[in-house]
Amino acid sequence: MMTFRSTTARPPIHLLKSESELVAALALQVERQQPIAAEMLLEEIERAELHDADKMPLDHVMLDSWVTFIDERTGQIRKAQLVLPANADIAEGRLSILTPMGAALYGLAEGTSIEWPDRDGELRPIRVAHVQNQARPTQ
Repeated sequence: MMTFRSTTARPPIHLLKSESELVAALALQVERQQPIAAEMLLEEIERAELHDADKMPLDHVMLDSWVTFIDERTGQIRKAQLVLPANADIAEGRLSILTPMGAALYGLAEGTSIEWPDRDGELRPIRVAHVQNQARPTQ
């Protein structure tokens, strides 16, 4: 597995344990077709602090979260819902977790930044401005 190099330390991330198992299994299934996104997700899950549903901090990006984020290189602000690939529809703002941007956002807290490779391999600084979760997830 290759490791992505960044000029800054990656922030801590928090994930829902049951959800991370689903996402890891999905990443392993698509490893041959989407090796970069799969590797990114597996690396992030490996370093994450995992939580049961009743202990998961709600200011972190999970599946189905709406997240407002800023590309700090361009200043562009985007809002998207992080979803499984079957539910992705970029025209409706639903971003697949199996994209580099989806993998970058997964587990980040509101207010944190990360440098992440885009589809062209260029490091892109991303900052999470706001996370909206509907309710405490259930297992």
